[in-house]
Amino acid sequence: MFPLQLLALLFICTLRHDPREKKRRQKEEEEEEEVEADGQRGESKYDLVFRRGDLLEVPRTLFIHFGIYLGGGRVVHFIPDIMPVVSRDKCRIKQMVTNIRLLLGVLAKCGSVRVDSVEDFAYGSEILINTMDKVCSCPALQGEEVARRAEKLQGDVSYSLLWYNCEHFVMYCRYGTVMSFQTFQFCKTLRKLLLSRRVAKVTALLGACLLLYLRPVSTCSALLAVLVPFLIWMAS
Repeated sequence: MFPLQLLALLFICTLRHDPREKKRRQKEEEEEEEVEADGQRGESKYDLVFRRGDLLEVPRTLFIHFGIYLGGGRVVHFIPDIMPVVSRDKCRIKQMVTNIRLLLGVLAKCGSVRVDSVEDFAYGSEILINTMDKVCSCPALQGEEVARRAEKLQGDVSYSLLWYNCEHFVMYCRYGTVMSFQTFQFCKTLRKLLLSRRVAKVTALLGACLLLYLRPVSTCSALLAVLVPFLIWMAS
């Protein structure tokens, strides 16, 4: 718990107490209520472009962010967020997740499945629609079923950058399978970099240099110097 408490303390220290904060938060809450009311009435320009249950993708600098369109200009998505851990203020939690909140959420492995407007979800980037339908072997579920699955999962959820992220969430909602092509590609690239013959040779050379430096050589150190490069070589 200590690392999580430390992250929470760091986040609290970064918050600025502005006397106009209360007024600004009230205005944002009113705007969010208007958006929700419009969503319930189905009044949104985005309903002409997206259908309920569509899988939306937003390219970022290093990754792709995913969400499910609910209609009325609303998107449900899974995002790392430290705020639910450090505050019970629903108004503050509903605010758009900043980069600091996101980064600390990744480190603390906590996040939330939340509903935001299309604008907040896209964050100025281009939105792609249902591109996963072309690469996923599982057929997509009906749009209403996809949306209902996503809505039921709203709330605080443990986050893992590799094992349960936004892509795992939308894949389950739309295709009924929990997987991530981004994670698979990352692990595949990492394996190529670490488990290669070149790395095995470098490890063997470093092990030999270490044995020469640590004279006299013990049985344990000699075994490690031989075993580690051997295992990397066999796995390459």
